[in-house]
Amino acid sequence: MQPSYYVHPSSYVDSPCEIGDGTKIWHFCHVMANAKIGKACNLGQNVLVSSHVEIGNNVKIQNNVALYTGAVIEDDVFLGPSCVLTNIVNPRSEIVRRHMYEKTIIRKGASVGANATIVCGTTIGCYAFIAAGAVVTKDVPDYALVMGVPARRVAWMSRHGYRLADPDSDGVMTCPYSGLRYRETGSELLRCLDLDEAAPLPKAA
Repeated sequence: MQPSYYVHPSSYVDSPCEIGDGTKIWHFCHVMANAKIGKACNLGQNVLVSSHVEIGNNVKIQNNVALYTGAVIEDDVFLGPSCVLTNIVNPRSEIVRRHMYEKTIIRKGASVGANATIVCGTTIGCYAFIAAGAVVTKDVPDYALVMGVPARRVAWMSRHGYRLADPDSDGVMTCPYSGLRYRETGSELLRCLDLDEAAPLPKAA
């Protein structure tokens, strides 16, 4: 029976592992045993998926990304070229610390820019946006735009990936692409007013 996903002849997929329908694995990739990859994912050139990594549906992984044991990537995540996820905070070549792998979670819809580094043990919130070259050392709230070394929140991003301007007199920020409205509450952005969290991503008018 033909698999329902595509693997380029130059890539290796070890057994057992789970790969969903419609996923494409391109040149020089390696998917290790016991990895889980969802439906309709796209793995660019030279991607490593280590054992026990979990990847959701519709995840886009660009070239030269390594996902090590402990990484959990939820649906609709974008991982930019050469971004880095670690899994040990204090690695030493002469000391085996496989039992100390830490979990790194990237929540639904988040984007990680090219050459960004995500230090292990952190959680990237839903629809957060990690700028290119940022070094993330602590949890990132939903919808946050973070930049720099170490990364700090500089603004909020809409679900459609647009930076939100300052709130209006009613405390509402509006996505310039979709028209969806957002309101800041304390240090976290709650999605307002037009969608609940489970709703599918709407297209702009």
